[in-house]
Amino acid sequence: MLAYGKAFIKNNVFSQDHKVIARQYLITGIIMALIGMLLSILFRIQLAYPDRTFPLLETLLGRFAPGGRLDPNFYLALVTIHGTIMVFFLLTAGLSGTFSNLLIPLQVGARDMASPFLNMLSYWFFFIACCIMLSSFFVQKGPNGAGWTIYPPLSALPKAMPGSGRGMDLWLASLGFFVASQVMGTINYISTVLNLRTKGMDVWRMPLTVWAFFLTAILSLLTFPVLFAGLILLFFDRSMGTSFYLSDIVVQGQVMNYEGGNPILFQHLFWFLGHPEVYIVIMPAFGIVSEIIAINSRKPIFGYHAMVYALIAITALAFLVWGHHMFVSGMNPFLGGVFMLTTLIIAVPSAVKTFNWLSTLWRGNIRFTTAMLFCIGFVSVFVTGGLTGIWLGNAALDINLNDTYFVIAHFHFVMGVASVFGMIAGTYHWFPKMFGRMMNEKLGYLHFWITFVCAYLVFFPMHFMGLDGVPRRYYAFTEIEPLKKWIEINVWMTWAAIAGGGIQLVFVYNFVRSALWGKRAPFNPWQANTLEWTTPVNVGHGNWPGEIPTVHRWPYDYSKPGNESDFIPQTVPFSETLSSNLPHDFEDLAAESQLPNLLKKQD
Repeated sequence: MLAYGKAFIKNNVFSQDHKVIARQYLITGIIMALIGMLLSILFRIQLAYPDRTFPLLETLLGRFAPGGRLDPNFYLALVTIHGTIMVFFLLTAGLSGTFSNLLIPLQVGARDMASPFLNMLSYWFFFIACCIMLSSFFVQKGPNGAGWTIYPPLSALPKAMPGSGRGMDLWLASLGFFVASQVMGTINYISTVLNLRTKGMDVWRMPLTVWAFFLTAILSLLTFPVLFAGLILLFFDRSMGTSFYLSDIVVQGQVMNYEGGNPILFQHLFWFLGHPEVYIVIMPAFGIVSEIIAINSRKPIFGYHAMVYALIAITALAFLVWGHHMFVSGMNPFLGGVFMLTTLIIAVPSAVKTFNWLSTLWRGNIRFTTAMLFCIGFVSVFVTGGLTGIWLGNAALDINLNDTYFVIAHFHFVMGVASVFGMIAGTYHWFPKMFGRMMNEKLGYLHFWITFVCAYLVFFPMHFMGLDGVPRRYYAFTEIEPLKKWIEINVWMTWAAIAGGGIQLVFVYNFVRSALWGKRAPFNPWQANTLEWTTPVNVGHGNWPGEIPTVHRWPYDYSKPGNESDFIPQTVPFSETLSSNLPHDFEDLAAESQLPNLLKKQD
């Protein structure tokens, strides 16, 4: 029994198998998403019914909801922790950590990550970060309430507000572990892609998923340390009396001993990560959506090279746009014009990708699996959010829309809902590879349609609220006469949020039930071409029981004229598909025929 327990812990808890670690990231991400969703429902109830009391809230939250109404400081804490959980713990670690771990070794033909032990550490640092963040709800004055962007002075002065004390310390500690986790993970992803590709897997034969995860890892590796440096300086200001971000501060009539600092410095450090973070979140979803759309359209992805160059362009430009978050900070107008230009330019590669997805769908033999529905939904919400980004990228318009509900609508569509749709699509699609079973498609359809409708009902009206000047993060609108007309809208937005949150419980039920008792997955359920579908259904550590397959072609040979089936796996040589080879394919065939002679010469 003891030996069995040790084996279970080694293989399922402190496992170094990238597939087990992917499942750990996914399950932890889902749990954190449910917590973040619950927090959002709590503060949406406050916005919908600002003058009503709910005794149940006092029962559940105690001192944070005296008399059945949320404490205003706790309201700000809910908004802060909701944003932190969704941006970092779900959309960064949950999405990229799950699918980079699962797919990079399988799709490039590697036994595991370059450093399995470092990979295991990256998950456990992430898990510790989650625990520390949640523990802040149990300190006396509550969790951090300074906003997920933690601008000084609220974050730098422990006495600025209740959440600026111990809750802020725990927030900083949590993000420290999180950044360490991200750096360890990204080093592994980059090293695996560069060094462990199987024979024949050159960079132009890699699936778009691998390209997206690889470039996301580069972005993370170059930007998260900047945030870490900013957090260290913030810790010094809080605990050691330094003045990196503080100057001329008065608290309750008392002049504090700070001088020479500048809170704008923190904004630069934060947004140098913060805007690349948008692409760290969305690019893995780009890769997942590209792969699933091609498979379920039964067509080659349209413009493969253009898609790769668009990802590279987004990665490069992501470092040059952070200033558009700071148009109202007193920035030099010339510099604001530069950031406005780069912001508008980065929309071009995103538009290229959207055009290519639509072209792939055009006249495709589409299979409407649940994953495919979420991918099509992804394109819809990404376009909706992207169009509003053009408004916010214009400095003259952004000054008027800054810190209104228009901003909330924009980033929830383009970053939040879109990335969640990509993550859910990937879960449905690669669930057979993770658990060896199939998810229930009927429950999946129900999950998609209610989620899709509720997402638009919750966030689309926020555009009009923002245009009317409704500010974000306000506790109640009843004190401001012109804003009272939006209370009714907040009521049905809140009920839409509750319905959208409720349907996620159906997804969780489908996930758990399918993982334990679902229908056994066939060998290649989606008839896909990539290498992960050449492994056994129940994949052991090492992925392939024998020799790793050799790659002969790109991953998108679907519906090729002259071939008997509508898909040709990457492992099929061109010599076996003479009837469907195109002119450039015969060049690869000639290279294949020369390969034995070249190997003999090398020997």
